Amino acid sequence: MLLEKIDEPIEETQAKKPNHDHTQTKAVLNRLSKATGHLESIRKMVESGRDCSEVLIQLAAVKAAINNTGKIILKDHIDHCIVAAVEKGDQKALNDLHKAIDQFMK
Repeated sequence: MLLEKIDEPIEETQAKKPNHDHTQTKAVLNRLSKATGHLESIRKMVESGRDCSEVLIQLAAVKAAINNTGKIILKDHIDHCIVAAVEKGDQKALNDLHKAIDQFMK
């Protein structure tokens, strides 16, 4: 699953790696890199004392980029992980999806 906690150790995250490929991994990584760069630019805006309205507008753009990236991850997860889980009768995967959606939508 692409959704891992940021503070999890790498070894633990890699241990949970699925045995199938996600088709959107490269696109997700590219989007996250862009959002990270954008967020760094916003940090510099704040440090330099830029207008609060400009900062808020840029923060909104980063939020939208992150939300759209989340949608891609969710769709990819449903197309791969959840389809496989349903085929196997894996109710835990569906429960995990419900929890992930609840967290994502907060």
